[in-house]
Amino acid sequence: MSFFSRSTKSASSSTSSLNKIKGADGPVANGGEKNSNIFTIPSSESSVKKKWNYDEHQLKQYTKTLALPESDPYYPWEQRFLADPGTHPRYMRAAKWKFEDAKKRIKGTLEWRREYKPELIEPGDVAVEAETGKIILNGFDLDGRPVLYLRPGRENTEVSPRQIRHLIYHLERALDFMPPGQEQVAIIVDYKSATSQTTPSVGTARKVLHVLQNHYVERLGRGLVVNMPWWINAFFTGISPFLDPITRDKIRFNPKLVELCPASQLDAEFGGDNNFEFNHKVYWQTLTEFCHIAPDGSRVNDKGEKWVPPAGNGIKAAVDGLVPAPGAVATGHVVESGKNTPQGDEEKSSSVGGGAAAAVATGAAAAGATETQTLTTGVENHTDKAAVTNEQNGIEEGLKRMSLNRALTTAPGAPEGDVVFDHPPSAGEKAVARESLDQ
Repeated sequence: MSFFSRSTKSASSSTSSLNKIKGADGPVANGGEKNSNIFTIPSSESSVKKKWNYDEHQLKQYTKTLALPESDPYYPWEQRFLADPGTHPRYMRAAKWKFEDAKKRIKGTLEWRREYKPELIEPGDVAVEAETGKIILNGFDLDGRPVLYLRPGRENTEVSPRQIRHLIYHLERALDFMPPGQEQVAIIVDYKSATSQTTPSVGTARKVLHVLQNHYVERLGRGLVVNMPWWINAFFTGISPFLDPITRDKIRFNPKLVELCPASQLDAEFGGDNNFEFNHKVYWQTLTEFCHIAPDGSRVNDKGEKWVPPAGNGIKAAVDGLVPAPGAVATGHVVESGKNTPQGDEEKSSSVGGGAAAAVATGAAAAGATETQTLTTGVENHTDKAAVTNEQNGIEEGLKRMSLNRALTTAPGAPEGDVVFDHPPSAGEKAVARESLDQ
């Protein structure tokens, strides 16, 4: 099944009212007429080009020892995060395949998620932050990454923790938008009409960077900054010392966005064909309904019943009854829930994480399955043979892959534009950053 077509099938039968004004992948070509509808499915011009192939069995065994008890209300959501076939490989990549570092990183994320519960942020809690469209999720780049637009010039609230929750809420929705095989997001920061008063302080930016770099590891595919005024250089100088080198390498300033995103889904303001006009009511309704968000932040299925959808292949695939196949991190393949997964391809059968996620999601389709039953199915069903094979070969193969040029594997499809962070921060730049932290 293709997730890059102009099918008229909605992500959910419950959104039929939205289908009257747009196709499943957003606005129909309209010859420049303004519209307020967002793209929720990639264009046929987009394709997922990156494929990972990692063995994360050892780290997976470690996180089992950290898991919450089944009696904890957050248990199903934590298991959903851990069952995502891409979760453990992302932390191994972020740690450069250093096992102890990966353990520390993922343990910190589990602790943060238990306190923050990012996938359960209530839409009503952050709705006021979305009223001006300062953060918009709309369309995809050429690699099938959801595009998140950040516009500081549209700031409408005072500095508060809710602003960060609003950003995290949109990051979680970007994960919902991701087509099978894609696990990264493209962020476009547009400084048009921004002032030094509306731009976040370095202190606030540092908090955001901490969350992104530590708890959404390997999620940034591209960071593109446009309409950048001269005074913003001081801001980026201030945050540069806190940027991971790999993250810093993915940031480009004033690139030609039309070369990175399909014109049909790119905002006309940046040279695309989509003459988008933000309408909060239409935007918020589309985002909430497409992602199946309940008022309390949890999920509901087409029947309005509480639901814990499988992670790792986007909400549309989950609604369509599709789950990650074994080896999904490397292939992006999905299969129908409850059906035998394809074999005969060594790469497809190599990922324990993919198999676990498929089994977990398959359990969701079983009649009468509870949330706890749904998410424990499969995690306990790894075969001894697969465990032994992975334990013997995982570290050796991982180290071999780490000898490759990491920039090529973590930033496929390098963004266009001048590299601004082309040197380690100087002593003077670090001093400016330290002075900015109290702002």
